[in-house]
Amino acid sequence: MPRSVRSTAADPRALALFVIAALTAWRLAFLPYATADLFVDETQYWQWGQALDWGYYSKPPLIGWVLRAVTDLAGSDSAFWIRMPGAVFHAATTLLIVGAAGEVTGRAEAALCGVVYLTLPLVAVGAFLISTDTILLPFFAAATWLWLKLVQGPSAWRAALLGLCLGLGMMAKYAGIYFALGAAVGALIPQMRIAWRDLAIAVAVLAVVIAPNVVWNLQNDLVTLSHTADNADWVGAGRVSLHPDRALEFLGSQFLVMGPVFFGAYLWAAWRAVRGGDARARWLVAMSAPILLLVTVQALLSRAYANWAVTAFVAATILAVPMLWNRARWLVWTGLALNLAVALALPVITLHADTLTARDGDRLLFRHYVGRTATSERILAEAHAAGAADIVSGHRDLLADLFHTGRDSGFAIFAAPVDGPPPHYYEQVFPYSEGRDGPTLWADFTDPPCDGEEVARWSSGPAYRGADIVAWLVPPDCWSAR
Repeated sequence: MPRSVRSTAADPRALALFVIAALTAWRLAFLPYATADLFVDETQYWQWGQALDWGYYSKPPLIGWVLRAVTDLAGSDSAFWIRMPGAVFHAATTLLIVGAAGEVTGRAEAALCGVVYLTLPLVAVGAFLISTDTILLPFFAAATWLWLKLVQGPSAWRAALLGLCLGLGMMAKYAGIYFALGAAVGALIPQMRIAWRDLAIAVAVLAVVIAPNVVWNLQNDLVTLSHTADNADWVGAGRVSLHPDRALEFLGSQFLVMGPVFFGAYLWAAWRAVRGGDARARWLVAMSAPILLLVTVQALLSRAYANWAVTAFVAATILAVPMLWNRARWLVWTGLALNLAVALALPVITLHADTLTARDGDRLLFRHYVGRTATSERILAEAHAAGAADIVSGHRDLLADLFHTGRDSGFAIFAAPVDGPPPHYYEQVFPYSEGRDGPTLWADFTDPPCDGEEVARWSSGPAYRGADIVAWLVPPDCWSAR
């Protein structure tokens, strides 16, 4: 990947910085007025932050820490402040990608890499819905930049910073380990190896950063790692089964994740690099293709969501954009126009999440994000009218929103106790136990496991497919006979 001649004209990175600031401001400007309720994962991440710890049921702890810091500084737990870090973290990732790309290509192409990344469809979604991917990505991009710096010459402080970024990435999401996968494959390219001393420093710092989460897992029956393994689910019912349709579906979804032009350009650039590209281009393939391959195998053996290979697109963007710019510039503008249209439209569309329907007019496009708050408010109102002291549910989605919507309601909220290992975070941390005073409101999609008084039954919102919710007033010992 030869560097372009550095012009004496104005630094194109300044224009990229303007675009980054403008698009981020656009996203934040519409965010307070979005009518999409917080999703179950978003409210769960917020709940984690209410009790700071070194780990949580299904993920490492960094996202909970971030949301706690933001909401405490803002003095508000509203949906805006919970989602606000999404746009900001992606802006930070963009700046780091510009820096990393500057190590392998010219300033103009590096700036363009940043602009392209910020407009990727998956980034447009991630800038609205807070997720662990969003918290991981800036650390992954920073680690990519630092590695490229260390290839040029040893540096103890850069190596330590590399280990810190890798550790914090792992504390955001275990997918941070994909960097080690790419670096291991990339080590086959002699020019892209870093000094052994620097590698040792980075690994040592990484180990120190993630050690508290490792200890937490050991103290909690490896619950997070077990959950991650359950998600992989490579062996079902005692045998391996193949799902080629799911693998093809996952690969096809990457054209939507990155945009059809740029994912196609990445495949083209990767093919060219493998056949005879320079060391840096081949290293960028090593930092992206194995991730995509591994998740494709995951989809073949079980299932995989479109975002599971998102870390690949740090290197993929840096590889694809300069190649396309130097060989088919019109395709860059075409791809950028398509992606930018989505990036600009999505914040506007979220203003109408509660009314925008599919072509048949019967299904809301954002149905999974509509009706959650209203359902929780109805449950809280029924609990108040019935004189309940506590609220108990056996459904994770209901519990997740109840904890957020009812945060100032004065009700204690619990998960119905179950036999065996806890199936979700709320069952692990908030199981109902005997000894409570006063009647309890059971709110769920099924009747309670004991006799009581039904106080209400109604159709839930689109997020719950309109299923009937039942509210019963039950005694505190309802679960003692299980």
